[in-house]
Amino acid sequence: MTPLDNAWYELRGQLRLGQRLAGTVDWVLRPGVTGIGVDLGLAVSGFVDVLMLPRDATRWPAVGTTADFEIWWMDDRRQIRLMPVDRRFVREDFDSWVLVEDSRAALLWRERHRVS
Repeated sequence: MTPLDNAWYELRGQLRLGQRLAGTVDWVLRPGVTGIGVDLGLAVSGFVDVLMLPRDATRWPAVGTTADFEIWWMDDRRQIRLMPVDRRFVREDFDSWVLVEDSRAALLWRERHRVS
């Protein structure tokens, strides 16, 4: 196990789904295609998948933007999957999408927010 692995497993024990974290967008590799990287000031980075962001990539937060994010998902990939808290940076149809999205993360989000 590497030092990064150790840091990740320790960090995961301190975080919870739905927890809000402040971060700064530190990369937007392929606007409209991939997603954005977020520096959370932690041992591992955050990532917002393209599926969580507006369809119009010009509405994505730019590199250097500091914002609040909610932890959407965590797994063994040593990465914190995030969702922007600011609705300007969230896909336009999120409210209807999350109701039908067939993923563990969406199910847990619906349970946390008591949405059905």
